[in-house]
Amino acid sequence: MSSLFYKLIFVNALISVLVARFYYSSDDDRKIYIVYMGSKPEDTDSAHLHHKGMLKEVVGRNFAPEYVICTYHKSFNGFAVKLTEKEAQKIADKEGVVSVFEDEKHEVETTKSWDFLGFPRNVPRLPQEESEIIVGVFDTGISPDSASFNDKGFGPPPDKWKGICQTLAGFHCNKKIIGARVYMKDGPLLPGEVMSPIDTDGHGTHVASIVAGGLVDHANLEGLAEGMARGGVPSARIAVYKVCWSDGCATHQVLRAFDDAIDDGVDIISYSIGAKVQKPYFQDPFTIGAFHAMKKGVLTSKSAGNNGHKYSTVTGIAPWVLSVAATTTNRNFVTDVRLGNNHAYQGYTVNTFDLKGKQYSLIYGGDAPNPTSTKSDSSVCKENSVNVEMVKGKILVCDSLQYASTFKYLINGPVGVLMQDNRPKNDGRSYPMAASHLSRDRGGTEIEEYMSSTKNPTATILKSNTVYDGTVKVVHFSSRGPNTITKNIIKPDLAAPGVQILAAWSPTAPVSQVEGDPRRTLYNIISGTSMACPHASAAAMYVKTFHPTWSPAAIKSALMTTGNHLRPFIC
Repeated sequence: MSSLFYKLIFVNALISVLVARFYYSSDDDRKIYIVYMGSKPEDTDSAHLHHKGMLKEVVGRNFAPEYVICTYHKSFNGFAVKLTEKEAQKIADKEGVVSVFEDEKHEVETTKSWDFLGFPRNVPRLPQEESEIIVGVFDTGISPDSASFNDKGFGPPPDKWKGICQTLAGFHCNKKIIGARVYMKDGPLLPGEVMSPIDTDGHGTHVASIVAGGLVDHANLEGLAEGMARGGVPSARIAVYKVCWSDGCATHQVLRAFDDAIDDGVDIISYSIGAKVQKPYFQDPFTIGAFHAMKKGVLTSKSAGNNGHKYSTVTGIAPWVLSVAATTTNRNFVTDVRLGNNHAYQGYTVNTFDLKGKQYSLIYGGDAPNPTSTKSDSSVCKENSVNVEMVKGKILVCDSLQYASTFKYLINGPVGVLMQDNRPKNDGRSYPMAASHLSRDRGGTEIEEYMSSTKNPTATILKSNTVYDGTVKVVHFSSRGPNTITKNIIKPDLAAPGVQILAAWSPTAPVSQVEGDPRRTLYNIISGTSMACPHASAAAMYVKTFHPTWSPAAIKSALMTTGNHLRPFIC
């Protein structure tokens, strides 16, 4: 009898567990969804109660307050919440809900560039009006101690400013950087990250100084591009919204930044963050945020994306967004390679490593594969494909251009890398060791022949030097149209310099943005539509200083109808 009683208890408990697993989802099944509900609510408290009641109805007694990540109520209405896929589908059918979409991670996408644009230091300005303009920069934060953000000569912030400065981990604002917010990342902080508006990546500092950095003499990257660094509107104020971390930029936090920035009183939003694909407007948090900014008279400038050369890769396709492609300038950095036979060939990277002319043995990646890799992989130097010990102290030769991050595992291996192929080479990347990228038909083939015909082939990689030419073109990585959502609206809207741009940098971030790179600098040279975007943002701010009552559409139109055409159009 006792045995039967305990068996019944066990069966009943088992059934309860199975029923619970059937009806209720574990936290592991939940993902962050953004529930967008349109315009700003008239009564914030009532809106919060409505959100909570809706969630309790959809989730049931399984609802926990910690599922709600954040709410949007300052500039528009909505919230971010952890839901299962079925719960998200249910809440999408509720009255008042405009759209529901899953949270994503997006990625972040100048001594001569302003002169190149016909925007010299002595361009006519209205300094007082310019100091009233506030740009909101959504990125990885900012380095407040950079000389580019010195507040000497600035008065108090404009009266319209309602924002805050989160002075966390020693961060401070001044009369130049008048506001700063940081948005908590999902998951634990990674090594080097700080829960503060402080920029430990470098990207945010770079774009902020392009748009509104002050005048700094003798800025350079270890001797390269030396000159005066300056932003397009050096008297303007900066408000920082740190939404990006080393693992990306969560879209629900980007939407929070829009909600805050619009309410804080910014005039322009500069957003160098890339989505992966074009999306319907109500499914794109960036487009939603920019729409509500536009309604308040705030223009949003966005990088077009770094997903070229393919068609329909451009983002920021809504008509109320200024989408910015990237071009080269008339300045380029070349990195020469000199072989042991004294023949020299011109490559393209930004290289500050000085091998002092010393010749090093050449080794082909295909001849040094890891035991777990193949010759075909190591020949193009794919990540983790090359045997580090075999290439140690030598110059590695690869049959393909690779990103700098690919070589992270080789930091303590070769002294340099030669990459050869016929892909476009006009973006001048920086690597964590001496490197040069050569065309196969202009040096690459000759190096192959030299290696195959010489018993002990050697080479050295020289430090980069500057060359000037008149060829300006849309860079190969810049995302292209057409616009697949609204086909009669052409995107991108315009193009601006985005290749090899010198600007301020975080003193704690590696030059190549690769962990293990020992170099640190106060000014760095990088490329991307991220660099093009703040050039356009600054141009829009400049127009606004002369026409403070113009709408975002009018400012955008002025830029688009007065820009120079690339003739012939080259990309």
